[in-house]
Amino acid sequence: MQATALTHAERRIRQRNAAILMALVILIVLVFILSMNTGFTRLSPFDLLRTLFGGGTSKERLILFDFRLPRIVISVLIGAGLAVSGCVMQGISRNALADPGILGINAGAGLVVLLFIAFFPTTAAAPVFLLPVLAWAGAGLTAALIFSLSYKRHQGLSPTRLLLSGVAVAAGISSVTIVLMLRISPDKYQFAATWMAGSIWGTNWKFVLALLPFIVVLLPFVICKARTMNVLHLGEATATGLGARVPREQLTLLAAAVGLAGSCVAVSGGIGFVGLIAPHIARRLVGPSHQTLLPASALTGALLVIAADTLGRWILQPAEVPTGIVVAVIGAPYFLYLLSRTKGG
Repeated sequence: MQATALTHAERRIRQRNAAILMALVILIVLVFILSMNTGFTRLSPFDLLRTLFGGGTSKERLILFDFRLPRIVISVLIGAGLAVSGCVMQGISRNALADPGILGINAGAGLVVLLFIAFFPTTAAAPVFLLPVLAWAGAGLTAALIFSLSYKRHQGLSPTRLLLSGVAVAAGISSVTIVLMLRISPDKYQFAATWMAGSIWGTNWKFVLALLPFIVVLLPFVICKARTMNVLHLGEATATGLGARVPREQLTLLAAAVGLAGSCVAVSGGIGFVGLIAPHIARRLVGPSHQTLLPASALTGALLVIAADTLGRWILQPAEVPTGIVVAVIGAPYFLYLLSRTKGG
């Protein structure tokens, strides 16, 4: 009788979580449609449908297919990538404040991207496809440094040391980035400043193709590791007792999280807080189990970034507010709220 009641309760939870995931998908589709009609040149719903199905004028096709759709698709991809990266980092470190931006991962990726931009043109096809790889390398080196500073052989990975090491490394990288910006040409300085504010600058299909392999490969890989993450979240001693190879699994998941964050930063600029707040919102919606938390985080992050990008393009037309600034307006108060609720130690 009790087992039957438990089965019914689990079934209700699964149905509820499935409904929440479906609601997030519907919201993303609705914002996607709204975003296609947001910009200096407005397209009526009829013009939008006509252009999508092969009609429309050459100007309407240019606006929709060459300018807006690549940017919208990239917004969805980077939102999902950054959110899942943050969820993984929070899971393996057991630190509610872990995030690629706060821990300096984004800063490391961004520094390498800015170094590349300072010395090479970004319009050629080859550099576009190299950017995610270079960003991944910068993010990986930064993550390795932070992990080595936070990990103690007999104590494991300390959440407090991880946060403090990440903040210190991020501050150092930011200082180097500022010095670099002062030494580049004025036109590249303007681009770098806009990039650091979190402006989605990779707005053509080449950038979509450069980012897509990282998302398509790493997102399913991380979701397949959901059970392992549930075990790791119990603590290193318990996870080891249950047979998990804790250091190996932590490094594997950290590499996947770094790959997601680095590749996203390469085309999105310095968008922060997505990896922090999206997993927390998702956890409130579907609970702590990573089987549903990871997909919910991806959908929440995608919804957050596409909504922020749409709002940034609409609020001060014809000018644009960088997506990172819109996200920060939401994320900064939420970060302070989480910080106030986090116990020290």
